[in-house]
Amino acid sequence: MAAGLMADGVSLRVARSVAAAEHALLRRRGDTVVMLRHRTRAFRFLHPHTWGFMLSNAIVRRLQLLVAITLFVGPLTLRAQADSVGNSYPSRCGAAATPRDPGRYTPLPRGDVFCPLIADPKAIRSFVTYQRGDASDFAADIAAVGIGDQFGFFRVAGNAPGDGVQLGISGAVFAQFDIASPSIDLLNADYVLALPLTFRRGGFSGRARVYHQSSHLGDELLLRPEPPVRENLSFEATDLVLSMDVGPVRAYGGGEYFFGRDPVSLPEGLAHGGLELRPAASARFGTIALARPVAGVDVKAVNDSTWRFGVSVRAGLEFGRPRETGLAGRRWSLLAEFYDGPSPYGQFRRSHIRLTGLGFHFTL
Repeated sequence: MAAGLMADGVSLRVARSVAAAEHALLRRRGDTVVMLRHRTRAFRFLHPHTWGFMLSNAIVRRLQLLVAITLFVGPLTLRAQADSVGNSYPSRCGAAATPRDPGRYTPLPRGDVFCPLIADPKAIRSFVTYQRGDASDFAADIAAVGIGDQFGFFRVAGNAPGDGVQLGISGAVFAQFDIASPSIDLLNADYVLALPLTFRRGGFSGRARVYHQSSHLGDELLLRPEPPVRENLSFEATDLVLSMDVGPVRAYGGGEYFFGRDPVSLPEGLAHGGLELRPAASARFGTIALARPVAGVDVKAVNDSTWRFGVSVRAGLEFGRPRETGLAGRRWSLLAEFYDGPSPYGQFRRSHIRLTGLGFHFTL
């Protein structure tokens, strides 16, 4: 009789210890109390008093041990899977996660399924950058500013979490200022309006869009003694970029076709490609931010009487939330940059320019 009571006491202590450990795990993972109550009932069901004389105490103890292992290993396995998904390239770049619900339609979604391009000078984003230039018809000390945003119309989820197709609208204004001039003259302003269709399936993603761009010289620049020749520059374009990410590396390529060109001497298109690096390594600053090194190389080739190549390189640190909950938050980055090639600024497109700089960039 005494031995039986001792065995029951041991069983109760084991059950309580496992339940307490599981409670800590569930609190850490943020699961519901319903699951805790459900699994606590499982232990009560396995208690000898519940089973009576149907099974021996030895068999019940083995069952309790089996359930305890399942309860400990199960959450750890799920957490490992969650960490694997949460550490994917799309999660590191801040791409919007879609639920695993094939065909689910989401109106007016936030974010996008296509990762923004790190080093593309014409990528739609907000930024402020100091640049040092060498073009004689431009400026030596430049403040480059961009204001961009994106609005999703709808998203259709794919077969796996993070997969999907999205349609939206995006726009930006890119302006450059001569900060060495007394009135900080506006040099050039490019206005871009686009309709992007983006998709993702695993590590493969892409963006197809139609966009309009118009470029304008600054008024102060036109009032200078020898102003540059002004062009009525505007065009429409179709743009396709396909991307593949494997681990920390991403490669992309595509091109653009220009139509509705004014002036007609604008090239008919360009080729576009690049590489990016977003390693899993990161540094956490308490509850303030998570920092990760990033780098990218972007190359564009255009043929206007001869082939010309524009090479853009950016590298630095990207900052985000220390812990993502639900939809990924926006990111900001501090990037050093280098550019060499045809000027990416519309009214100065004929000039060859070399730029070095440092700036803050903000994702949409």
